[in-house]
Parts: sequence; structure tokens; C-alpha cells
Amino acid sequence: MSIPVALQPDSPRATPARRARRPRIAALVAVLLAPVLVLTGCVPGLLDGITGTETSTPTGEDVPENVRPYFSQVLRWERCGGGAQCATAVAPLDWDNPGDGSDIELALVRHPATEEPQGSLFVNPGGPGASGFDFVRDSVDAAVSAELRAQYDVIGWDPRGVGRSSAVTCYTDPAQMDEFVYGVPEAETGSEEWVEEITASAVDFAEACAENSGPLLEFVDTDSTVRDLDLLRAIVGDETLTYFGYSYGTEIGARYADAFPERAGRLVLDGATDPTTSQFEVVLAQSVGFEAALTTYITECAAARTCPFPTDTAAALQIVEQLYAQLDAEPITAADGRRFTASTLDIAIATALYDEGSWTFLSDMFTELRDGVVDTGFLLADFYYGREGGEYVDNSLEAFIAINCLDYPVERDAETIIEQNDAIARAAPITTDPSPLGDVVCQNWPYESDAALEPVSAEGAPPILVVGTTGDPATPYEWAVSLSEQLSSGVLLTYDGEGHIAYDEGDPCINDLVDAFLLEGAVPAGETVCLG
Repeated sequence: MSIPVALQPDSPRATPARRARRPRIAALVAVLLAPVLVLTGCVPGLLDGITGTETSTPTGEDVPENVRPYFSQVLRWERCGGGAQCATAVAPLDWDNPGDGSDIELALVRHPATEEPQGSLFVNPGGPGASGFDFVRDSVDAAVSAELRAQYDVIGWDPRGVGRSSAVTCYTDPAQMDEFVYGVPEAETGSEEWVEEITASAVDFAEACAENSGPLLEFVDTDSTVRDLDLLRAIVGDETLTYFGYSYGTEIGARYADAFPERAGRLVLDGATDPTTSQFEVVLAQSVGFEAALTTYITECAAARTCPFPTDTAAALQIVEQLYAQLDAEPITAADGRRFTASTLDIAIATALYDEGSWTFLSDMFTELRDGVVDTGFLLADFYYGREGGEYVDNSLEAFIAINCLDYPVERDAETIIEQNDAIARAAPITTDPSPLGDVVCQNWPYESDAALEPVSAEGAPPILVVGTTGDPATPYEWAVSLSEQLSSGVLLTYDGEGHIAYDEGDPCINDLVDAFLLEGAVPAGETVCLG
């Protein structure tokens, strides 16, 4: 069975933002080698004309002396297949103490403009934990339109902690990751022993991340990535940043504009997050959003002859609720020994709900589950976790957790956690259960979050285009509205439709307006709405 286009790993919706899931992970739940760049810069060699090497020309802007070597480095762009060019940049591990000898590497890839370029267009697909390198290298035509490709050098990069950049590493044995992700506690649910077992699993994972990632683990927060992005902008030679961020990528873009409004160029933020939302508010909103999307899927499914549900939506939702209860009581064991639990079902459902093009996978999964078959269910869940052929082919889950543990203040008060979990269960009763546990992994993380969750204003920045989809389950439309209102120059563009991310739906109204903004600076009038 093949994954549809809507669920390809290079798709921005392939990397869900933080959402509720039933406990196991409570409340969270041929490699191309680019040349390493030294800070003194690189000079084109005699064979550059044969190898296809090109070099960047940094802006040469005035920066503090302790970061000047980083901003003056010259990238060497090497051909790396499919018309792409790859390079590696160096950034300080700790931007507050640059030049102390602790540096990280950032992997970049670009597709040069097919015509005369007007600059670079940086693209981030979301996550956190998604590989912007893979996204742009492998599927640049899915990332941006042919019109944008013609006039921009399209650049993707792996943020710190992710993929081919200096990356977070936790478990190196796939069996350990399987146990962490899919393992089922032996103790009775809700018992003291059950809490201890889940806590021990979280502690072991956090300790493995600290041991195998080293000092990097303390510095994979989004604010550090924002400063990395400003460095990359400068060393590719752009005076201002032109940027297209999807999903979590909007967080990077919004914070960039807030930190460097004078260097913000044309920024598009599609599937926007709200920088002011707490972890609880994120989980609550996403739980409601995914349950609403599930209801929409079931309602529309009823018109298909192959739909595994009755035509009555309420009756169908009751079947799903019963399925959760059955899997809680008795998981289904797959041929490889893994058990398909209610938590796994939750992840599988959410993965397919990111786009209408993947809803057929839901129908296949629910049809199979009637016969105790979990092939499609594990296909969806494995896709979410970056698991393929029994191996974890990327570090997206580890990076997702590590970045979120630094980006969100962690709730530790037991009474508050119970109240919040009860509120989530009331708001989304089909797909969530009340739990006494909070974010057990981040509660035991080796580094404390100091995130303030403050609004962004980007005072002085040019117009910033914020795109929201009314039926988005992962980054609810209200977040796009909120972000556009926070930004002093925010402009809201609405896609009235289903799914996460508007631009890649191919709607001419959305795509033409976004392209015109990025190519010409044309700002949509008022609060424009495109009907899906």
C-alpha cells in the first residue's frame, strides 16, 4: 500500500504540531553529505567548473565582533542530485556565548531559480522536527509553484536539532524506540504502578536524549533557530528575508519578524500557530479540531459505497468511541509483535485527518479493524513517527519532543493537570480520556523551559501574509486570526475549506494571491476569503 501525495514525508502536513493523545507518551506525544564549512570561508577550487561548485557572497553587514566570523563565512554549494545544490553552514551552539568553540552545523539545500533570481526564498515545512532539507531537495515543486521557482533560489534547511544538521539523538536502538512509542504498560491503568511505569519510561527517554545529544539538547529552542535563520539570510547574500513557513514554520517566521523587523521582507505564514498559546491550550484546541475533522470525515464518508460506517453520524461516532474502549481493554497484536492500542489508533486517525486526500486511508483502516487487522493503522502511525521497515528513518519524533520541551512552560501542579485533562476530555469526548498525568517527558527533561509565550508585534516590518484554513484540525483557524491581529502589519488570508495548510491544496485563489505577494509584494485587500 502506498502513501498518497497528501501524506508524503516531504509534505508540510506530515509533521503534526503538539496534540493530545491517549497515554503511553503522556500529553506528547542514500544520505547526501554536504561539505563542512570552516569559519574562515572557502575559496573556489580549480575543479569547481567540473564539480558544479558555487559560492555565496555574504552581505558583509556590520555585526558584533564575536559573531563576525559566522556572518562572513562563505557557503560552498555542491551539486547533490535532481538539480539541487547542498551546503553546510556553521552557527554558534549558544547564541548568547558565540565563539566559545562550541559550534553546530546547519544543512542547507537549494534549487536555483530557473530564470533571473530576485533573491532567495527560505522554506520551512513545519514540525517541529520536519526536515526542510528533504522537503525542498526532493519535492520543490510541492513546496512552491513554478512561478516562484522561476524567480527565487528556493532554500530549505534542517533547523538545529533536526535531520542532517546537528541533530538530537535519543535512542539508537529501534527496539527501544518501539517500546517508548508503542509499548503498553503492564500495570493496571490509573494505578500507582501504572504511573510509576510511565514515569520511568519518560525518565529513561529523557536521560538517553541527554546522554546521546550532549550540550546541543539545551539549545534547540525556536528562538535559537530564529537567530540561525538570520545568519543564513546574511551568508546567502540577502539584505532581507523572504520566507514561506508552513505550520510550525509559521512560528519561526513570526518570531523572526518580531526579533528582526527591519530585516523582514515578504513573509508568508500558512497554517499559523499562535505564539501566546500554552501547552494546554494547544492540546485543547487540537483535540477539538481533530474530533471535528473526524466528524466531517464520517459525515462525508456516508455517501460512499465503501464507507465502513452507518449513515447516521451519531451512530458512527459511537462505533469509534467503542473501538477506543475495546483497544484500551484489549490491544490487537500485529505480526511483528507490536500491539495496536487506543493511543496508536488516535495517532493513525490524526495522521489521515491532515488532508482530505488521505481520508480513504481511514476507511481502509476502520474496515480492517472490524476483522482485527491493523496493517493500515500501523502504516499511518509509523508514518507519523518516521518508522519504516522496522527502522526510524529520521529523528523527527526526538526533535519534536526536544524542541517542544524548551518552547513550552511545563505544568507540574497535579490538581491543575487533572482539571485540564478533564476539560480536554469534555471538549473532545470521542477521542480523549481524562488522565491524571501531564507531560511526563517534559516534566523530567534535563533542561527547564524559560519560554514566555508572549505575543509578537514585529513593529516596523512590512506586510506579513497570514494564511488560515477554516477546517484546519492541527493549527485551528482562530490561531491565524490571532497571529494576524498580533502582528502590526499582519494581513489575514482565509481558505474556507478542510485540511491543514491552504497553499498546497492547489486552490487558484489562494495560490495566485500568495504568489503575487511573494513575487510582487501585492497585498490582498482586506480580509480576503477563498472558497474551497
